[in-house]
Parts: sequence; structure tokens; C-alpha cells
Amino acid sequence: MQRLLIVYNENSSQYIHVRTEILDRLPELKGYIIGKYIIKKTNFEDNVSRLAKIIKDDDIVISAGGDATASMAMNAIIRSDKSTTLAVLSYGNFNDLARTLGTKKLDDILRNINPRHIKKLYPLDIAVDGKHWRYASCYVTMGMTGEAVEIFDQPEVRKTLQKGRKSSWRSYLGLAKWYFKNRHTKIYLPGLSINGVKQHRKTSDYAAVNGKSMCRVMKGGDDYLRPKIFRSMAAPLANFWNLTTLMTKSIFHRVPGIETTGDILEFSSPTTVELQAEGEYKVFENIKKIEVKKGETCLKVIQN
Repeated sequence: MQRLLIVYNENSSQYIHVRTEILDRLPELKGYIIGKYIIKKTNFEDNVSRLAKIIKDDDIVISAGGDATASMAMNAIIRSDKSTTLAVLSYGNFNDLARTLGTKKLDDILRNINPRHIKKLYPLDIAVDGKHWRYASCYVTMGMTGEAVEIFDQPEVRKTLQKGRKSSWRSYLGLAKWYFKNRHTKIYLPGLSINGVKQHRKTSDYAAVNGKSMCRVMKGGDDYLRPKIFRSMAAPLANFWNLTTLMTKSIFHRVPGIETTGDILEFSSPTTVELQAEGEYKVFENIKKIEVKKGETCLKVIQN
């Protein structure tokens, strides 16, 4: 029988809905073996390692959480080197991978477990100073936008989000408050060059976009289905006018950027930066180079 491996986070902002809409329904499902993995309160790498060890060939791994949960599931599948299919349901703040794949309910997944709806997703592969860091399905950012996601780990913000309301306006309000408080306090990306081209001295952000959306409202494209190509951009977004222009273009058209087969980001001297991929972030100290490209391994996903 087909095994469904449900991956979920009891601290997710929408866990109350995971429980009522997914977990409470599992005893009713006939013809499936059910497995579960609950995200541990450790760190991203630990969860990826633990989950990779229990994934089996032919599993359908269902991420029921936000983008961070989906990212853990995706990285675990790639690490496991098993012939496994990923499905994603939206129970987080922005749910970019679920929006990219179009799966909204458990029934969408169960109905589409067939070759016609299983696609190949080509994730971004991010390396820091020559060492692989993480795969990202939809986007990776660096700089001010990378640091901003820290607000979602603040206890008071997390408590508010866990009330179970399916709305993103609280998340956007929190990001706006952080931006106006911090946009002039730091030089975010000093001495940055991308593919040998020196960037503007006030460049605060870099983003590589692979999926259909970033932070829900910013439109992307179908690069996740392409084995080599994605889009990227760098900009001085501490300037409010630049940010407003970018957001307007991103909401009504798509995130500005140029097609690339890979970006090599180099700093003129060792520096400290924060990388953020789909809600999960890490601070790197004294680094010289970051490389972003498409991963050599594609991922089977269920697309509605």
C-alpha cells in the first residue's frame, strides 16, 4: 500500500487547522499506510537529518505547515536519495510553495497521485564559501529582507500568529514596522560583487526567485520547472522609494530581475550576512563568497 508521510509543526501559525483538517481525518483514509513526523524544537539541519532517515522509496511526503516545514521536507527528500514525491499544503504565513503547486486541501493531493499531476521541480542550490548550505524551492534572499524574517520568531509575534486565523496582514504589518525601524541602522551588503560586477555601495538586498511567488504577494514565474534558469536581482531597498517601486512591479507584474544560470556573490573583505530561504534563516560570519545555482537533482512534486 501507498505510504503517506505527514510532516507538520505543532508550533506552526496554523497548526489548529492542521489538526482539524488533516490529522483528525487520517483514521478515515482507506488504502494508505500513514506515517508522521513532527518537527522537533532543535534546528533546521537536525530535522532534515532525522526526516531523511525515515523516508522510504515511493513515499508521498505531505508537508502540512508553512514554507519552512515544506523546505525541511524538500531538503530531507533530496538528502535521503529516495524515489519519493513531495506534496505541500498551506498552513503557514505565506505558503509560497503551496501556492506554486496549487494544492490547497488534502483531497487535492489524494486526487492527484497520478503521473499526469506529478511534475519535476528544480530547486535552487545555495553554497557558502564552497560548502552546500541548503536547497530552496521558491526563493532565497540576503541582506535586509533576510534579517526581517527574525520577527516571526519573537514570542509575542508567534503567539499572535498561532491563534489560527488564516490571514497574512499581521505578518505584513510586522514586516513594515521592522523595515521603518531598521532600514537606516546598518550597511547590509558592503563591497558586494555579483558575477564580477561591483554593486552599488548602498545595495541592501539580493534575491533569487524560482517559484510563482515570494512572500505571497510578489509574483514570480515558472522557473521551478526549468533545470538551469532562474531570476535574480540586487537593489538598495533601504531607500523607501526603491522599495515602493520594487513592490509595485512585483505585485502587478513580477519580481524584477534578470535570467541567470548561476550567481557568484563575492565580498571585498570577509563579512557577516544573513541568508534567508523560505522563512528559515542563518547568520554567516567572516564569509567571502556565496554561490546560487540550480541543483543537479530534481524533485518529484504533486501539482494541482
